[in-house]
Amino acid sequence: MREILGRRRRLRFRRKERAVQLDAALTCATEWGWPVLPGVGLKATTRTTRGTGCACPDPECVVPGAHPFDPGLLAATTDERMIRWWWTRRPDAPIVLATGGGAPCAVSLPAVAGARALTALDAMGMRLGPVVATPTRWSLLVAPYSLEQLGELLYAKDSVPSSLRFHGEGGYLLLPPSVAGTGQVRWERAPLTGSASPWLPDVEAVVDALVEASTGAPEGGSRLAY
Repeated sequence: MREILGRRRRLRFRRKERAVQLDAALTCATEWGWPVLPGVGLKATTRTTRGTGCACPDPECVVPGAHPFDPGLLAATTDERMIRWWWTRRPDAPIVLATGGGAPCAVSLPAVAGARALTALDAMGMRLGPVVATPTRWSLLVAPYSLEQLGELLYAKDSVPSSLRFHGEGGYLLLPPSVAGTGQVRWERAPLTGSASPWLPDVEAVVDALVEASTGAPEGGSRLAY
């Protein structure tokens, strides 16, 4: 009897979790205008539990569960009917944001460096937009930019922290409350409740602030290198 009750609780939890996933995808797409699509997700180990391996065919996938597969990235949309259809068929699917174009882009750092960066940027009075966090990396969402704009920005810099990654046109980013091989995705800085379209800083302002925040480590190194 105890085993049966435990199974029922797990099933109720999974149903609630699935509803949350669909609601989050609809909020991103229909309220904020962010094009999303389902990620490939993690391979199930039993009927009620997920493993840590990617559900895609690649046994050596370097971003398990955290990338598009079927449909491909170009299918990302803000259409409510399509999103409901996707997540009705795959209610546990991660939420993938297609970055660039008219959608938010992002600048990401390793989690330890990301936490240091936010502390430094807050001390500088830098206004930030939403921040997505996983156990391994933190991503600062920024206003859309083109690859040409990013190239010109980086060319003008003497150096930038080696830990930075840029998620721009043609890229993607996993959004909360998804789960991937690295663990739970969450909002470190969530969009304001009821936001019609969350405010996003320009990538130049964020990179300038991160470059400034990275200086001053012992022996001339970068405080955001790890």
